[in-house]
Amino acid sequence: MATFTSDLSGLVFPLDQRVEVRHLRAGLREELLRARPNFPDAGSISRTELQALKESSLERMLAISMKQAHIGADERDVLEYVLRDKIMSSELEEDDGIILSRGQRLADKVARFGGSWIFISFFGVFILVWMIVNTTYVMIDPVDPYPFILLNLMLSCLAAIQAPIIMMSQNRQEEKDRQRSRSDYKVNLKAELEIRMLHEKIDHLESMLHETLVNTRH
Repeated sequence: MATFTSDLSGLVFPLDQRVEVRHLRAGLREELLRARPNFPDAGSISRTELQALKESSLERMLAISMKQAHIGADERDVLEYVLRDKIMSSELEEDDGIILSRGQRLADKVARFGGSWIFISFFGVFILVWMIVNTTYVMIDPVDPYPFILLNLMLSCLAAIQAPIIMMSQNRQEEKDRQRSRSDYKVNLKAELEIRMLHEKIDHLESMLHETLVNTRH
């Protein structure tokens, strides 16, 4: 089997793994020269080394765009998706299918019912009936005469129980919103990276085409 020796590592690879450096786009050549400043212009590397160069170049590109020395966990996730050439949005949507516990489902139902016109109407009718029934005009000895202390106690207990349940539902919704924002950030960052890479590739193709046309004329 035909082989070649990489000018970057000095290791021997199959010939079908050979990549000439002059065919690399500008960003990858710059990354290669950072690792080996005296790398020959007509040198060759393997596809495995090329993949490592792509990862290093993308990581540096992300760090520069983020104005940070090192990228974070979210940026590294984006980097992995770009290197694997996988669609991120579909997998992020699958991750949203979180299984809720019985308490979380109950909190959602209570919050949904407590913030509806049905609850307001029902409770308004209940309070009105309670006040009418507990007057001396209807009952000789009412259970909760004016100023309806028992009714106020029940309303206070209801508010004390309902408020934490609604806050539980709201906190979980806020967490979902934060997770959705992170997902949108990752998708947008991946799209930006791929667009920048596409621009580099187009510029590289134009440069190679121009070089080919010049050599053909001469």
